[in-house]
Amino acid sequence: MSTPAPAQANPDAAFASPSAHAASTDAPPGFTGHLRTLLRSLGQIVLQRHAGTGICLLAALALCDLWLACAAVIGAATANLCARRAGHSYAEVRDGLVGFNGALAGLAAITFAGENFTAVVLAVLAAAATAWIGAPLVRWLRRAGLSVYSAPCLLATWLWMALGFGNQRTTMASAIAPAHLSLSWLDAAAGVLSGVAQTTFATGALPGLVLLAGLAWSSRRAAAYALGGAALATVIEYAVGVPPASFVAGVCGFNGALAALAASSLGPRAAICATMLAAALHLAAVQLGMPGMTAPFALAGWSVHSAWRLLAPGRTQPSQQSAPGAVAKLPETGANAAHGALPDETGKLATLPRARPEVR
Repeated sequence: MSTPAPAQANPDAAFASPSAHAASTDAPPGFTGHLRTLLRSLGQIVLQRHAGTGICLLAALALCDLWLACAAVIGAATANLCARRAGHSYAEVRDGLVGFNGALAGLAAITFAGENFTAVVLAVLAAAATAWIGAPLVRWLRRAGLSVYSAPCLLATWLWMALGFGNQRTTMASAIAPAHLSLSWLDAAAGVLSGVAQTTFATGALPGLVLLAGLAWSSRRAAAYALGGAALATVIEYAVGVPPASFVAGVCGFNGALAALAASSLGPRAAICATMLAAALHLAAVQLGMPGMTAPFALAGWSVHSAWRLLAPGRTQPSQQSAPGAVAKLPETGANAAHGALPDETGKLATLPRARPEVR
């Protein structure tokens, strides 16, 4: 699969303004705070800083496979534990901008590694690696005004794949079929919803519907972009002629859904461009037999944000949202971290403090 949250991804926004919560970021949270951080880490997989989205995402994973749900929790918790030593700020950890890459790394290990014990060990090691890989990547990409998205997870996963661990049993490198598929509307709808679910390495229409509800819990606009991106990418790959198994499993749509979320802060045209580019890159990866996972989405998000900055300078900075239902710039790894403002589960808004060009 998948995945995955957007230039700087859009972390469902921190609680309020950095100044208003400067003191609170210094005090370690209790059990409730740790749980909220964990759930936000899961929500950031689809670029939402929202504990409710994390709950729905966990439910969607459990509906598909309990091992996936366990892997996401283990990966997010491991990355969060390593985050401070790796150099991440408390605000980044609290908003889920570190843990989501760990969750993705855990999901990738369970999905692509063969035997369960090996998969669990790889999940823990890869999740920890994302925290250390992510710290310098965030600083470097932030200087360029971009989000880290799922890059730490991709690097950690490609590393253990290159070393020959696991059997990559569900890799998406199947050949593109020359003929079109004969699908009913119900099949097409199920394929699109499964594409939404594949943003979390899950599959199936029901998990996709539950995840879509989680996105709507954070922002109905975000849910619309995710559904629209999955549908557009699926249509594009259907036109090329994808194998039936890939269509039904949702492999055609997940990169499009994430790319649309990543570019949503720039408007519908940018989201459409990002979705089309992500679909083209995914098709190229399939043709080359490469385990692209969420690399097409990340490349599309970076490309569109960079292009919009060049074409419309001064218009790509996210504005502060006043309504809790609006999607702001997606954070830097899971959303548009550096500049994003997203509503949290309490409906409050916040922006992450802008990082200086130097190291933290």
